[in-house]
Amino acid sequence: MRSILLAFFLFITLLACTDSPTKKSFPKSGKEKTLPNKPNVVLFYVDDLGYGDIGAYGSTLKTPNVDKLAADGIRFTDAHSPAATCTPSRSAMLTGRYAFRDKARVLPGDAPLVIDPDKDTLADLFKRAGYGTAVVGKWHLGLGRGSIDWNTAVKPGPLEIGFDYSFLMPATGDRVPTSYLENHHIVGLQKHDPLSVSYKNKIGQRPVGRENPELLKQQTDNQHSDSIINGISRIGYMAGGKNTEWIDEEFPDVFTQKAIDYIKSVKGQPFFLYFPFHDIHVPRVPHPRFVGKSKMGPRGDAILQMDWMTGRIVDALKDEGLIENTLIIFTSDNGPVLDDGYADQAVELIGDHMPSGPFNGGKYSAYEAGTRVPMITYFKGKIRPGISEALFSHIDFYASFADMLGIKLDKGEAIDSQNIMPALFDASKPGNKWMLHEAFTLALRKNQWKYIAPFDGNVPKWLANKDVDAGLRKYSQLFNLDKDIGEQNNVASKYPEVTAEMEAKLKTILQKSSN
Repeated sequence: MRSILLAFFLFITLLACTDSPTKKSFPKSGKEKTLPNKPNVVLFYVDDLGYGDIGAYGSTLKTPNVDKLAADGIRFTDAHSPAATCTPSRSAMLTGRYAFRDKARVLPGDAPLVIDPDKDTLADLFKRAGYGTAVVGKWHLGLGRGSIDWNTAVKPGPLEIGFDYSFLMPATGDRVPTSYLENHHIVGLQKHDPLSVSYKNKIGQRPVGRENPELLKQQTDNQHSDSIINGISRIGYMAGGKNTEWIDEEFPDVFTQKAIDYIKSVKGQPFFLYFPFHDIHVPRVPHPRFVGKSKMGPRGDAILQMDWMTGRIVDALKDEGLIENTLIIFTSDNGPVLDDGYADQAVELIGDHMPSGPFNGGKYSAYEAGTRVPMITYFKGKIRPGISEALFSHIDFYASFADMLGIKLDKGEAIDSQNIMPALFDASKPGNKWMLHEAFTLALRKNQWKYIAPFDGNVPKWLANKDVDAGLRKYSQLFNLDKDIGEQNNVASKYPEVTAEMEAKLKTILQKSSN
């Protein structure tokens, strides 16, 4: 059965390369729709969603809200997150700079802000154009300058890098503090019960996962076996702050409502809303309304939950009369992972579902599925819809939006971002020629060629239990994706001139000034 499904995914991919996007349902008046001077922009950034995880990309899971956006918008078949893990992807996307330039890596929950407030971000760009800006959801880009005191104003953070409003999960769902941060302050904090966090030593009176496994909703690996909050053990220890504890099952209602409240609050001003989901990152603890609905366990249920959240926010745009003046972008921060530390039956209940589609690897991997993710653009009546095979990286949002807004970038601003704006609005337009993919090593795409640089380092011990091949080898790898979409046949020695070209290009990128 899995071989049949693989053939189905390959058929969809080939279809995307042979169908003419201009045959799709573009208005027949013969006149291009005029783009509003300042359209609202809503960026849905899902966590760990794979290429094959939604209906529009071949999944058997029913995701009607996202699929509707795809049916009436542009469905990209070769779009990529900048990196195969979340912090580097988010940093690169928001700054237009490769994550390695800013040493952005997966961060602990008490890490300082990884984005320099003196450098411009996507939020700053929109503010320069007169936009309101907000971020609601999972942050995981660090906060403060180190040694955070959670009982005072926590800054620098989103408000110091261009956002007017923020309501955050400070790091990730599997890391402490398990508290919401609104603008600069922890929500619900009480003076008589101060909040403390440690990633080094056990603090506080909360039970610990490795000592009290009988208290857990889901068993975990050792990495996720520190303080237990809401029946889930996390990475790190948390003391005090009892009134600040979130309830994981309430995420869809809390985050969605905060986004809707923001949309309703912005009257007469264009806005940029960055909505980074916690779903479908671990721990997957969906709301009871979604439990059991997917038949794939918590991971599948979390995908259905994510689709519902998307639909609620799109409906709010309609209710406020904003849908015809809003560009919606839906995508993911990296590829999928099943077993990411919590025993939630994601592997056992996967059945014939293929989260990575026809591609090799997944989250953490230098192979295609590490960064090739679903991406949909929707703008009612303002874009040429269809299937786009344009090579596109999220790092190019920055320069593309600058072009849309008529803003000339300063020297040294978003140095790695390229203007691919036409591809966001027209399924027939080409994308990038080159694209860098960051994982534990670096990979490079040029049209159909995929190059993976040799790796001779060490990976974190926690990677050992992951269910994906990270694509790390001590030698160069080269794949022709037109003939080998699953990256099974290394042809580096067969095409030495292509390998040399890719190595030279990568060297040029690495040597480019980061100032």
